[in-house]
Amino acid sequence: MNLKNKRFLVAGLGKSGVAAAELLIRNKMSVRLFDGNENFDTGAFYKAHPAWKEIEIFLGSLTEEEMLKTDILVLSPGIPTDLPMVNDMRDLGVSIWGEIELAYTFAKGSVLAVTGTNGKTTTTALLGEILKNYYRDVQVVGNIGIPFTSVAADTSEETVIAAEISSFQLETIHTFAPKITAILNITPDHLNRHHTMENYIAAKESIVKNQTADQICVLNYEDNILRRFGEHLHTKAVWFSSVRELKDGLFLKDNVIYAAKDGAAEEIVKTEELNLLGKHNYENVMAAAAMALGFGVPLPDVREVLRKFTAVEHRIEYVTEKRGVRFYNDSKATNPDAAIQGIGAMNRPTYLIGGGFDKESSYDAWIEAFNGKVKELVLIGDTREKIAAAAKKHGFYAVTMADSMEEAVNHCYLHAAFGDAVLLSPACASFGMFVNYEERGKIFKKIVCDLEE
Repeated sequence: MNLKNKRFLVAGLGKSGVAAAELLIRNKMSVRLFDGNENFDTGAFYKAHPAWKEIEIFLGSLTEEEMLKTDILVLSPGIPTDLPMVNDMRDLGVSIWGEIELAYTFAKGSVLAVTGTNGKTTTTALLGEILKNYYRDVQVVGNIGIPFTSVAADTSEETVIAAEISSFQLETIHTFAPKITAILNITPDHLNRHHTMENYIAAKESIVKNQTADQICVLNYEDNILRRFGEHLHTKAVWFSSVRELKDGLFLKDNVIYAAKDGAAEEIVKTEELNLLGKHNYENVMAAAAMALGFGVPLPDVREVLRKFTAVEHRIEYVTEKRGVRFYNDSKATNPDAAIQGIGAMNRPTYLIGGGFDKESSYDAWIEAFNGKVKELVLIGDTREKIAAAAKKHGFYAVTMADSMEEAVNHCYLHAAFGDAVLLSPACASFGMFVNYEERGKIFKKIVCDLEE
């Protein structure tokens, strides 16, 4: 695409927006900046970016005249694509891009992209480690915390990029075409953003739309949505299953992960050799292994990294043990399905800390998954009354309300017995009490580490 005379407007001046602007400036594009916060401190922003003082910043809203001066609007992932301003610009013929589309346009090399409701970060991090062990130039980017735009200009034809891609980011792709994709699972999430489950599914499945027939999409055979999707897929589907033996694909059987082709199965790794807990993590391992194998990494090299890899921060992360009580940080469980996996990984009686910002989720399945493991549910945040009502409906009455993370942790520590676990697995987003799930997890870990023994 010829972008020589295109006029860009970058919306959202957080980490992703700044990285997008830097990429455009580095490539000598025409750039202006926008943020919906009328009180955004432009003085501090220019001070932090002194070379950008000639670049215009618009705050709050845009006039039609200013909209007409834009050819391409670059949205940060947190900005909904159906905002009135975005709709107005779309109606005026402005092309709506996200930072993934922008980065892909300027980047070189090969992209391997992971999406799904849960498991994206672990799978992408694991895939990145496997690739780094075999290829010289590897970048791990996207929703994992490193904007793709921040590394795009430094890539070459030899670069291999492992990218975690969210549904928000997929809403604004046009030419984004990974060599290999994976959709790990699809369960209800972000319905406050996507409005319907159909829209959410469509966003996730769009990751394959620009792939060619000879390229690979890795899919979870045990996800009914994805199984139907795979039946009509225009790319090559590679399946993985944690439940059944597959003739072709990767599967888990008797605590061993195998890769099969034409009915002949080869052992990849035993689950006891892994440093990851739970069936959901074995699915993540299979997905990452399938992508790496599909991209040409030899099986022994894949196996070597699988045996060494440890859990990513905030995902069923072991924190410490005090007075015989083990503490786990699963702050990245920002929806009920992810939190179900956290409970599933616990192998001891558990005090569970949950609650937060409501994404219009249902908590029934989460409560049902307690399955005798949860001794007490300690709730924080805006959703605590809603979750408490769901617990009562399912006959679970051991519920305590707390006004802060510190209060929740101290309550659990006071009541937990030797051999119990305390698990932060909120089933909700962090907004309102914390900046993001990372801050929530770090605060939890600090409080835990400061507890007196």
